[in-house]
Amino acid sequence: MSKNANPGDFSLWSIAIPAFGPSLLFGVGEGAIIPVIPLSARDMGSSLAGAALVVALIGIGSLVSNIPASVITAKFGERRGMVGAAALSLAAMVTCVFSPNLLLFGLGVFLIGAASAVFNLARQSYLTEAVPPFLRARAMSMLGGVGRIGLFAGPFIGALVIHLVGLPGAYWVAAAAAAAAGAVAWGLPDLVSETGPAPAGPAPTMKSLISAHRKVFLTVGMGVLPVSAVRSSRQVVVPLWADNLGLNPAVTSIIYGLSGAIDMLVFYPAGKVMDRKGRIWVAVPSMVLMGVSLLLMPLTTGAVSLLLVALLIGFGNGIGSGLIMTMGADYSPRHGRAQFLGIWRFLSDTGGSSGPAILAGLTAAVTLSFGIAATGLLGLAAAGVLGYWVPRNKPVAR
Repeated sequence: MSKNANPGDFSLWSIAIPAFGPSLLFGVGEGAIIPVIPLSARDMGSSLAGAALVVALIGIGSLVSNIPASVITAKFGERRGMVGAAALSLAAMVTCVFSPNLLLFGLGVFLIGAASAVFNLARQSYLTEAVPPFLRARAMSMLGGVGRIGLFAGPFIGALVIHLVGLPGAYWVAAAAAAAAGAVAWGLPDLVSETGPAPAGPAPTMKSLISAHRKVFLTVGMGVLPVSAVRSSRQVVVPLWADNLGLNPAVTSIIYGLSGAIDMLVFYPAGKVMDRKGRIWVAVPSMVLMGVSLLLMPLTTGAVSLLLVALLIGFGNGIGSGLIMTMGADYSPRHGRAQFLGIWRFLSDTGGSSGPAILAGLTAAVTLSFGIAATGLLGLAAAGVLGYWVPRNKPVAR
């Protein structure tokens, strides 16, 4: 298919299982274990601060593995990269189950993050090659959306198995999901690139890619940092502010769950808008909505007002589903694409890791309401950066 092919010539549903099935399964596995990792750490004698650090090892493992993941994907290919990531994730889950001490358990959690980095990068590179440019944003939005569906469903599946066999059940659910994701990736043929063969010649180095694309990294790439920071912080602010208001855990869970439900409902329409109108038509509104809602949150006084703000946060985050991946795919070169995306994901994960840390620091130094409001201002700043640098028309296909 040529880049200028009619949209009716290609359907995302024709590649739904190989394109999105592994991501859904991987998301179920992550969703099953994330709530129980701190509980497992506490059972091994960890303090509260130590348990929080163990949870953070997932993000740290992903962050430091992005560049190696790009090298692995470039050398062995996207499909083999996903299969290898699934195998590593399976091994990490087994390590967590049979860990005799906190140190080995922490290593298992770190490896879960590393496997996630390899899997997500290979999946993004896979879709970038396989899907025609006129469907790219919808594909990336669906990729982000099915992952969120998996994260949403995972805790419920994990809870059922935990009820039957105890806390290790969550890790066995994740192990089964990782094995199934690997099997789907292994058993299906590689998707064929729609843009022709890759250029011949030696693969570019990280240094040459950074040099050749430094303007992108220093403009739109810098905008990715606050976007990721705000997104990661939004997972923390709702339960923290609910606790500050004195709401009970059941009400807090309902509010958080409804926010997540809104998040999952809007990813495909947003991708369609990005494909038809351009990326900026979603990038800026997404961050403005999140920024404004975070500024409004300290003004809420009860469950109803907090719910309304949480729904607005969920909507803003939902329409931005796949945004960072889409922009990374837009700017990535055919030659050296995996390495470029590794750098791009490193920027994204750096922002994601810094968001909760900034919130925690401001809360400790001033107040929680100040920290939340400052995060809202960061969201508006991200909207300004993206509004200035992201092209107002549809990107040129690569």
